[in-house]
Amino acid sequence: MDRSNQTSPLVGFILLGLSAHPRLEKTFFVLILLMYLVTLLGNGVLILVTILDSHLHKPMYFFLRNLSLLDICYTTSSVPLILDSFLTPRKTISYSACFGQMFLSFAMGATECVLLGMMAFDCYMAICNPLRYPMAMSKAAYMPMAASSWAAGITNSVVQTSQAVRLPFCGDNVINHFTCEILAVPKLACADIFINVISMVVANVIFLGIPVLFMFLYVFIIATILRIPSAEGRKKAFSTCSAHLTVVLIFYGTILFVYGKPKSKDPLGADKQDLADKLTSLFYGVVTPIIYSLRNKDVKAAVRDLVHEKHLTE
Repeated sequence: MDRSNQTSPLVGFILLGLSAHPRLEKTFFVLILLMYLVTLLGNGVLILVTILDSHLHKPMYFFLRNLSLLDICYTTSSVPLILDSFLTPRKTISYSACFGQMFLSFAMGATECVLLGMMAFDCYMAICNPLRYPMAMSKAAYMPMAASSWAAGITNSVVQTSQAVRLPFCGDNVINHFTCEILAVPKLACADIFINVISMVVANVIFLGIPVLFMFLYVFIIATILRIPSAEGRKKAFSTCSAHLTVVLIFYGTILFVYGKPKSKDPLGADKQDLADKLTSLFYGVVTPIIYSLRNKDVKAAVRDLVHEKHLTE
């Protein structure tokens, strides 16, 4: 494809997606659509149950409700676009829609970084300092913690997206990704993107580095759990944080895999690596939100109770 003859990026961008692998598109369309529906259903039920069941009106489930809402927004900002690209021969997106999608996806991703750190602190207090937990994680504390996560993520996305919008795009409008990924779009600019790169590095240090420090609390959490004398007590304590720890490992593992490894200098190897990077990002965006909705025993028990109560009232 001769990129010099492309339409102007001011009109729209072209998303490559899986254009080089057309046989995979129909298969991935079905898989991603099914997982997206499960994500919407699972997280939607989780939000509803944690609101209706008074036994789940606790800080952990308040954070979990925020995470579920966050995951619904995150997947909805990108998955419909990805599904459409699998069915459309010419995978174009308008200039405004591209930056709108970029803003939403980056805002949700940055918010999740902070929120996961807050949830790690909540889990630490619940397991390691149970006597201080009611005071440390009162409503006056956990609600501002969640609100600040959203505010920080949205503010960061406003800064990063506004810098990308101001860049001039002169001809190359092909994005080698499923979506308008915030690191991929500035590379198409016909101007120096040094400020954008520095801004992104600073944001990564803040939104990845600081929450990672909270993740070290899991060392103390696991040590505390191992000291619990009864096997039943250890199992119950571990189940409290296991789903969260799973999401944390996948979340940061995905980031390190996509952005932390060296790029291949061999063109054939680079093509395979680009495909692996795109599929890895896709895996995180669609699969990870399902984990909480399927693994949380208290939520599943609350669903059964609500269904049972409904049958009794009928």
